[in-house]
Amino acid sequence: MSDEVPLRRSLLLRLLALAVLIAVGSITSTAWLAVRTTTGAIRQEQGQALADDARIYDTLLAYAATHPTWDGVDAAVRTLARDVGRRIALTTDSGAPIADSAPGAGPLPTTSAATVDALAVDTAVMQGAAVPNTADGGTNRIDPRTAGPYLLPAEERTALRDKAAEAVRCLRLRARIDATVVDGPTGRPRIETPGTDLSDDATCGQSRADLAARTATEGKALAQLNALVNTCLARRRLPAVQVDLDWTWTRQPAASAPDSRSAAGVDQEHNRAISACVGTSRREQLLPYVAPAATLFVTDPGGRPSSTFDPSPANQTRIIAVAGLVLLVTVGVTVLAGIRLTRPLHALTGAAQRMRDGDGSARVRVTGRDEIARLAEVFNDMAERRERLEQLRRAMVSDIAHEMRTPVSNIRGWLEAVEDGVAAPDRRLLSSLLEEATLLQHVISDLQDLAEADAGALRLHRERVYLTDLLAQVAEAHRAQADRVGVTIGVRTEADPQVDADPVRLRQAVGNLVANAVRHTPSGGRVTISASATGAEVIVSVADTGSGISAEDLPRVFDRFWRADKSRSRQTGGSGLGLAIVRQLTEAHGGTVTATSTPTQGSTFTLHLPHPPPP
Repeated sequence: MSDEVPLRRSLLLRLLALAVLIAVGSITSTAWLAVRTTTGAIRQEQGQALADDARIYDTLLAYAATHPTWDGVDAAVRTLARDVGRRIALTTDSGAPIADSAPGAGPLPTTSAATVDALAVDTAVMQGAAVPNTADGGTNRIDPRTAGPYLLPAEERTALRDKAAEAVRCLRLRARIDATVVDGPTGRPRIETPGTDLSDDATCGQSRADLAARTATEGKALAQLNALVNTCLARRRLPAVQVDLDWTWTRQPAASAPDSRSAAGVDQEHNRAISACVGTSRREQLLPYVAPAATLFVTDPGGRPSSTFDPSPANQTRIIAVAGLVLLVTVGVTVLAGIRLTRPLHALTGAAQRMRDGDGSARVRVTGRDEIARLAEVFNDMAERRERLEQLRRAMVSDIAHEMRTPVSNIRGWLEAVEDGVAAPDRRLLSSLLEEATLLQHVISDLQDLAEADAGALRLHRERVYLTDLLAQVAEAHRAQADRVGVTIGVRTEADPQVDADPVRLRQAVGNLVANAVRHTPSGGRVTISASATGAEVIVSVADTGSGISAEDLPRVFDRFWRADKSRSRQTGGSGLGLAIVRQLTEAHGGTVTATSTPTQGSTFTLHLPHPPPP
């Protein structure tokens, strides 16, 4: 395989091509979008101006409907002008200034935008704003936010809200209607039922009737309105009527026909007259509660030029020059970034090739703290681990050969001696050969256990294990060997702790620790097996009073084929796999194993096993 990357596959070339493509696409799309948006902006500007006018008019109309004078409207005018980006001015009918968002911006235009009068709303300006209601009574041009004498005091609002809440609860429980309470401009709450018409529904009629009853304030205001209306009708020699809160009226029947005209014509004429009187009377009643009519002027801020798009040859040249400069800068930045990006990648590639060729010391220099530097750090760590594993592999092969060569050589030597007639195949010789074969089988079994653990094929048959019984069994199994060398084995447990474990494998792990402790404890010494439980784990420890392990050797005690006795004598050490098997079995149970030691005083090996779940 060639070490050189073809130019067409080069990362730098691909980055450059991608950057140029993105730059060209960005310039093209930006130019197209600029043309489209500029054209659209011109078309939308008029519509936006109409929407702004409606918003300005509705805001000032609401102020007029809720204030008896224009005092204090300056702040609202300035805020509104800042939001819409327009100059807003209010004057009286005679031209006297009321408020101006830009008083020093020059004279006002000769044509006004509208007249702000809460009692005579200009519906032509209200596009997109809140359109006044069109209820009967000739009052459709009065802004509905004008409350006047109908504004309810706090105690009446509270009482009506309680009645409204009771009606809503009744409708929800009895009629399964999703009703809500909405406050009107006067503070009177009303019940809204979206998608449901309650006009012919008698459900909760008493609660709704209580809510519809007039309050004292409304009764007083209606009495005043009815007096004005009936005075107006009396001037027209028409019978009195009774006006209700929805501005409809009840007319008393006439004693006789006023003339020979048809009854339908008379009713129609009377209705028009009553509607006119109701409208006039309402405006007369509300006049003291609203701000006087004012003239509204809305203009653009003085001196601000309008945005234009001029595709002249000079502008076209300027656009092309800017596009070329953007493209050139993009290419330059991409080349610099690509070189900085590919240089460490080339170094990583070279190091990987040297490692492939057998150079275990291949490393790369780490600079910076970006993703490439992180990749270099991971590569160096991988190379170090690979070199260490290679050293361990070689050491392990040598150890396995050494461990198996001794018994095989002994067996072969004795068999050759028997074949040559030098030794007789007596019981003593057969016992020696059996011991060597057993030792060889023990090494092979240990290697098989480690291989299964490494492959994740070590099967555990878990059950609830009582450690007092298990540790007693382990101690009894090794007591004969301990008695032969003069070592005492003791067992100590606290509250008979339990674990969820494979009893056979757990006995094997603890047994390896006990055998190792007995082997390294001189005559007269003691080996103590103990178990206890905490809130999070169960602890099993094997402590001895033996020779101990030096501080530099302690981190290696669980390595395979490691023994403190460098002479590898069978009298002072085993196969070197027992502690490695202990670690694998403990980790298979979800635990950990640790070792502490003081030279000449003894060692302690501790298993940390997870606490079992409650039965």
